[in-house]
Amino acid sequence: MRLWTLHPKYLDARGLVALWREALLAQKVLRGATRGYKHHPQLRRFSESAHPPAALAAYLAAVQAEAMRRGYKFDASKIGTRRSREKMKETRGQLLYEWRHLKRKLKTRDAKKYRDFLPVKIPAPHPLFRIVPGRVRDWEKRSPSPRPSPQGEGEWSSVSQRIVRR
Repeated sequence: MRLWTLHPKYLDARGLVALWREALLAQKVLRGATRGYKHHPQLRRFSESAHPPAALAAYLAAVQAEAMRRGYKFDASKIGTRRSREKMKETRGQLLYEWRHLKRKLKTRDAKKYRDFLPVKIPAPHPLFRIVPGRVRDWEKRSPSPRPSPQGEGEWSSVSQRIVRR
């Protein structure tokens, strides 16, 4: 499950459909309508919000709006009716980590979209998020990065730092 911090406009068709499905599942989890995924790391930031189901409904509404902009038919009736108007804080490090992650996926799945987004250094966040300084979130499962980020957000693992210093 990946609930992107990135604006959904950056996702390819496959990624947007996957996000829709995963966010609908997350909505069920936060409503207590399913047994699984209750402790999934991607849900932590929503669970910590004042009104988790309302925050996820606002998240889904933006995904559905992007789908409509592209001419897709995502069923808006599946989104919760109560929506949060508050922006959730997310870190710049998390946004940039996800941007690199998405670009790796696009490179193999949608080369044209990948090339279109190469000039973008700092992507727009999903409308639900307000970006604040900080590193990649601790709930993010990640592998060591062989190179530092261009913004120097300190996102390397200690293993990567030792390799680079040698």
